[in-house]
Amino acid sequence: MNRYSIAILVFWIIFFCDDVKSQQEAQFSHNMFNNMGVNPGYAGLENAISATAIARQQWVGFRDEEDNRINPETYSFTVDAPIEFIRGGLGLGFVQDELGFETSLGINLAYAYHLDLDFGKMGIGAQIGFLDKRFDFSGLNPLNDGDPALGGAGEESRMFIDGALGVFYMLDDELWAGLSVSQLAQTRREIADANHQLRRHLYLTAGYNYTLPINTAFVLSPSTMIKTDMGSVQVDINTLITYNNRFWGGVSYRLQDAAVVFLGLTFEQISIGYSYDITLSPLGRSGRSWGSHEIMVNYSFSLDIERIQETHRNVRFL
Repeated sequence: MNRYSIAILVFWIIFFCDDVKSQQEAQFSHNMFNNMGVNPGYAGLENAISATAIARQQWVGFRDEEDNRINPETYSFTVDAPIEFIRGGLGLGFVQDELGFETSLGINLAYAYHLDLDFGKMGIGAQIGFLDKRFDFSGLNPLNDGDPALGGAGEESRMFIDGALGVFYMLDDELWAGLSVSQLAQTRREIADANHQLRRHLYLTAGYNYTLPINTAFVLSPSTMIKTDMGSVQVDINTLITYNNRFWGGVSYRLQDAAVVFLGLTFEQISIGYSYDITLSPLGRSGRSWGSHEIMVNYSFSLDIERIQETHRNVRFL
């Protein structure tokens, strides 16, 4: 029984056994720019046509004993816009998440109804998602020959259909908060004689843009994201600082997992950001991971003509 076989067994237990719950949805360090990716209530609230792409290479250097690269890779693209005649906004999202021998490819369609409040505005949204999960059994090295749970022939795939609900609140460009739940139906499918069930995830996000009174060219933006599948909890605590609405940087801490460093630049309607995760878990301390890299690109075209000439911030590019 080698370490590689044990790792495959643990992987299978975590992701395919009914009685074990684990977080299944993609993880991003640029969570403050990914509101559309986790909350359908956000669609169209910015009064802009906005598109965001994120590419993440997690735990770079993580390999098995046969020197196969098995570190997670995730790619995401979202776009949303307000649609006045439906009194809300629409959103579209794509995500590809590769984890070892498993690949998930999803597409999400979202609608948010907008409410104008005395202080700020709110979006109440719903989403339908289609997720194709593929598993390559040819790469497995089972402990026991003939194990039915690992007896898939080559590559197998299943389609999952599920939904999400969310509420998102914004107070101008100063404050935002959101609450959402994904994979509501917890769809279950069978792959190679083993049941695989999507787990319901709850997201809580909040943040604030604070202009420093001693120098109004600097804006401090603390934020947080709390994510749970009712079995485990992940907490990200972020702080970004923006200079002259163009250059930004900051740090983040993901509890018991990583410390993150951010750098970014906004040029007219395009924002580009980079983050590096320093792995603090045993995976990093053992030298199995060299950290995680992430690139974010956002394009936002304002639909408010009167504000195009103004200096402004929003939760996408601070």
